[in-house]
Amino acid sequence: MKNLTPKIVLFFLLGLLFYSCSEVRKLQKKQLLIEDNEIIVNNKSVNLEDLHNQLYQKPNSKLLGFKPRLQLYNLSKKNADSSYQAWLLKKPNRLERMTKLYSKKQVNRLGKSFLVSGYSDFFKQVGEAPSILDTARVRKSEIRLQSYQFNRGFFDVKVASKIDSFKNKKVKVTYQINTGKPYVIDSIFRNIDSPIVDSLYQNISGNSLIKTGETYTAENISNEKKRIATEFRNRGLYHFQENYIKRPDIDTIGKKNKLNITFNIGNRIVKNADSTYTEPFKLYKINKVNIFTDKQVKERAIGIDSISYKKFNFYSSGKLKYKPKALVNAIFIEEGKLFSEQDKTLTTRALSNLKVFAYPRIQYVEDATGNGLIANIVLTPLKKYNFNIKGDFTQSNIQLFGISGFTGITFRNLFKGAEILDFSLRGNLGSSKDASIKNSTDAFFNILEYGADVKLSFPRIFFPINTSNIIRKESLPSTSITLGLSKQTNIGLDKENYYGSFYYDWGLNKDETKKFKLDLFNLQFVKNLNIDNYFNVYNYSYNTLNNLAQTYNTNATFEDDAGNLTFSGAVDFINAVTNNAYPLTLPRDNPDYKIINTIGERRKRLIENNLILSSSFSYNLSTKRSINDVQFYNIKAKIESSGNILSLIAKQKKEGLNSNDNQTVFGVEYAQYLKTEFEYIKHLHLYKKSSLAFRFFGGVAVPYGNSNSVPFSRSYFAGGSNDNRGWQAYSLGPGSSLSVNDFNEANLKLSLNLEYRFNIFNSLNGALFTDAGNIWNVSDNVEDEKLKFKGTKSFQEVALGTGFGLRYDFGFFVIRGDLGFKAYNPAKEYSQRWLKDMNFSKTVFNIGINYPF
Repeated sequence: MKNLTPKIVLFFLLGLLFYSCSEVRKLQKKQLLIEDNEIIVNNKSVNLEDLHNQLYQKPNSKLLGFKPRLQLYNLSKKNADSSYQAWLLKKPNRLERMTKLYSKKQVNRLGKSFLVSGYSDFFKQVGEAPSILDTARVRKSEIRLQSYQFNRGFFDVKVASKIDSFKNKKVKVTYQINTGKPYVIDSIFRNIDSPIVDSLYQNISGNSLIKTGETYTAENISNEKKRIATEFRNRGLYHFQENYIKRPDIDTIGKKNKLNITFNIGNRIVKNADSTYTEPFKLYKINKVNIFTDKQVKERAIGIDSISYKKFNFYSSGKLKYKPKALVNAIFIEEGKLFSEQDKTLTTRALSNLKVFAYPRIQYVEDATGNGLIANIVLTPLKKYNFNIKGDFTQSNIQLFGISGFTGITFRNLFKGAEILDFSLRGNLGSSKDASIKNSTDAFFNILEYGADVKLSFPRIFFPINTSNIIRKESLPSTSITLGLSKQTNIGLDKENYYGSFYYDWGLNKDETKKFKLDLFNLQFVKNLNIDNYFNVYNYSYNTLNNLAQTYNTNATFEDDAGNLTFSGAVDFINAVTNNAYPLTLPRDNPDYKIINTIGERRKRLIENNLILSSSFSYNLSTKRSINDVQFYNIKAKIESSGNILSLIAKQKKEGLNSNDNQTVFGVEYAQYLKTEFEYIKHLHLYKKSSLAFRFFGGVAVPYGNSNSVPFSRSYFAGGSNDNRGWQAYSLGPGSSLSVNDFNEANLKLSLNLEYRFNIFNSLNGALFTDAGNIWNVSDNVEDEKLKFKGTKSFQEVALGTGFGLRYDFGFFVIRGDLGFKAYNPAKEYSQRWLKDMNFSKTVFNIGINYPF
């Protein structure tokens, strides 16, 4: 090994030398490659993205210190077509021979093939051309850096550049910036021609973004101009635009690093034919509001129906098809109010939110007095009925192949109050070779799922008492009622699922960053149809039980001819052990008894039919404004209570207790629990196309009253593509247990996720991530201490996964693949927990759509 070491080092150094030379091999004689840019501000090197964005020339992109895109570009030919033509003419008669052998058209097509020139075009497209030094662009970068600092209040800034040459035709460009001291705002003045504008300016100046004592920045000046214009247009100045705020006067005469700012706002410019004149601005009120429920109604002279309602004038072709009250609730432009751009925006959004009209058109016309406005709201109704049919191919960990279909119909303006009724049918045919799939035939499609849903939506709070003083119409409230059913066959235990809900949602403020949802009633009834298939589905539980039976079982009726437990015999074996039936008596503190009892308790819980009637309240706060935002945070909180109403019903019905000593309603044991969740997501933009994403989630569901456990559908699991990616879904936890079940779940969950995201090239992105978390049982009927949450001591059982992934952004969705490793595995002995599974043989590969958080 000692003899090999110098050879390995030499080989590595030769490889680096070859790589370095290959970067510049396509440069011409006097061309130089920019290896690095450095910006030094006041004798300190800085790496601020905003500063580097001012440079006209940047080095080629790097990945782990290498330049893969430049290398790909260098693999291409400069003029592949010309090289091909030169090759054809290099030897006499070559072109003639090839034309006879093929054809002239085929010979030309060969020159454009991938092997001849196509690969060069591909490498140029995915690669990156060398960043060649251009001294003229260096000078332009100096000017741009100077302008950048000047706009931030450094009026005495000086910028210089230096070019250092390296070996192998590479250079480094250094920009030296001496900012000097920033200029501070000393006084703010105004020069406003129109008296009404001057008065409004004084009213809004308290919220100014420009304050004395703060450093001058051009960005703050620009933002203040936008704020002033917005405030004026929301306070009656119909004709005011931002360009009426002229460039402020900046006065630094006689002051040391201080300045005075004067805002100049002129009179309104009025055009009259070929001439223009100025006049003072004036306030405009809304004197009339017309609503045209058909965009053609304005051009028609006959067949027009009109009605007035609360100072709103409705016009329609024939009889009005909408209740005026429903439309008025979505209109914020009112007679007698001052003109407001905000009211127009809110009206547009509210009318669109009704989902019975296309994007509305709102026009203002000056009335005869010249001091008022007539608002014309022109609506374009959508089709009353809308059919939707679609199909898709699916694949999952259960079905190898599936065909899903959906058909639905939407009824708009159902009761003439802009109500929406959606009715849909859906189905799925799938194929699986899973042993847990039970089917009496050998048909290819052995999985079937189908269902139906009905949803009725009201664009208001549907409640017997007026709630407008509590939830104002500006928050765009709505009420939804849903009913649905679905059925699965040949999947696990087979299920019938019946559900219904009645909920309200609304936004707290006008930019919709805060949202609330009140789920008044949420009813779910889950019925298991094939409980005899339990141990075929939960095969791990069966194998554990069967192995124990080889030691403790003495009843031959529990076994088949091979000496293994039958599925029904497995149930009998559990009952015999837990009921201390001789000769299977085991002490309760025996570890094997605990395992058998746990499997039995879990089976009993999972085969039970579930009746859940819950109410919940959700809150969502987000600073994300668009899909392209890379810096924002999001907060979600929810509290849910289940079983209290059913408990009152059960006391009135007095059905008695079932075999579990619990109350029932219509013969079904109902769930009773309290559940709360909190999630915080933060995205930070770091540099160029890189960002840092963080998520914390905490949730707990505590059973009480009629329940000593939480239904499976309301419990938590860990692992998977959107959670801890070092583990597969349902395989982590609870606690320090070694995943004792096929699908592990519990009623307490804590998780942390941190992900560094960066661009590789074009639409291909990469990620490095760390995931931490686990699930535990708390305040339920689980007895195994390894599964329970034991306060701060349980933080030693927080699993840690790490890894890396690739994402390809198609624009409207992202496909990602993540490789996760188990860095800290709490299921192992303490000395074996750290970094024992950090190898590719134990890697978990996750595929997902869009980002995990």
